[in-house]
Amino acid sequence: MTIHLIAVGTKMPGWVTAGFDEYARRMPPSCSLELVEIPSQFRGKNADVPRLLALEGQKMLQAVPKGATVVALDPKGKSFTTEKLATRLESWMNGGCDVALLVGGPEGLAPECLEAAQSKWSLSDLTFPHPLVRVVLAESLYRAWSVMTNHPYHRA
Repeated sequence: MTIHLIAVGTKMPGWVTAGFDEYARRMPPSCSLELVEIPSQFRGKNADVPRLLALEGQKMLQAVPKGATVVALDPKGKSFTTEKLATRLESWMNGGCDVALLVGGPEGLAPECLEAAQSKWSLSDLTFPHPLVRVVLAESLYRAWSVMTNHPYHRA
């Protein structure tokens, strides 16, 4: 199974790339984590934000692999403890399909992305900058995998 993190934004700061890459590298081949970056649309002074969000959403949905389970990262989604995320990860792995995690830009996800999602996941009640979400997601998935496989990384 491959987890496709489909995220709006390119040219992230070095620490974001390094953090994501570190945890993606640790994931096993049976549960690999890949990043797909969707260029954000230019937002000028009088930008039509709903139209730009729709364009980004369309590109995100086009990047979802055929047959993948779509999960939208959304503040109104369900939050998980590490242990419950490990159970969810195991369910995804046993399901035999890839997973596409959709992460929007500063304004969030397009309504079309939220509608296409089989589920919605909230990382926290806190608001995170969207570049940081990539690192938090990658680490959370690695930690969930470590719980699932009794790897010593998670010591709670």
